[in-house]
Amino acid sequence: MAMPGVHPRTAYLFIAPFFVVFAVFTLWPMLFNLWLAFRDYFPQTGNSMWNGFAHFVELADSERFGHALKNSLIFLLLVLPLQIGALGLALLVHVRLPGIGFFRALYYLPVVIAVSIAAVVWQQVLRFDGLFNWFLESVHLIGFGEQPDWLGDRQLALYAVMAFSFWKNVGYYMVLYLAGLQTVSREPLEAAQIDGANAWQRLRHVVLPALQPVILLCTLLATIQALKAFQEVIVLTDGQADTQTALVYVFGVAFYGHNFGLAAAAGLIVTLVCLALAALQLRYFGEDGLLRRGGSV
Repeated sequence: MAMPGVHPRTAYLFIAPFFVVFAVFTLWPMLFNLWLAFRDYFPQTGNSMWNGFAHFVELADSERFGHALKNSLIFLLLVLPLQIGALGLALLVHVRLPGIGFFRALYYLPVVIAVSIAAVVWQQVLRFDGLFNWFLESVHLIGFGEQPDWLGDRQLALYAVMAFSFWKNVGYYMVLYLAGLQTVSREPLEAAQIDGANAWQRLRHVVLPALQPVILLCTLLATIQALKAFQEVIVLTDGQADTQTALVYVFGVAFYGHNFGLAAAAGLIVTLVCLALAALQLRYFGEDGLLRRGGSV
């Protein structure tokens, strides 16, 4: 209800700046990508031609795209460790101790470091003669001359990139969980403790249900981030050593192959996968989801 003397349509004036930015930089690119996915586009002339589902048929037959999409789906294995690690860090720093702010800032520091700068350090650490292999030799986990090439071995490179992504992003989700923990009421925790519940039981039956909206948000964000893995792959391996993901494929097809229609179709497929996984997560972690039902399906 509007205040006296204020027309209800005035609210649209406050919404307009956000909507303009959203329409120009989000809505319009999405609609243009949808339009482009069903057309052959010729950037030299700016002309385009309807081709139906030809791009999707080509992608279905493309072993390269199938492998890139598989790598993006493998990246989804990072979602659960990210949530567990971030929640664990949030629980560790959710205490009132002198100097705890230093540790909160320390765990969040990788988030604010530019990916390109952090990647240079990680490339040196993960070289076959780098610091990580030296450490493994020092504790006798590998022998001399058996140093793995973490970023060059086709069997290891993708998981090394995932480890970098975990280190880079866990602090971001830690902050979200920490904010959620600060909203958890102390009364149910104290009542559960009086009733004899141990730390795990209090976490499982009191804290996690209260954190369900935060868990949903973090899981959705981590899932989208995993499926759109791009920058960390480019800066660490340049898509070599079998690390090409779906968005790296889209980038290559668009800006090296100049096939913008095929790239748009591949991007649309990634978007649909994101939407399907988001719907699934809303089903299990939403308002009436798994945690609120005590874990029963």
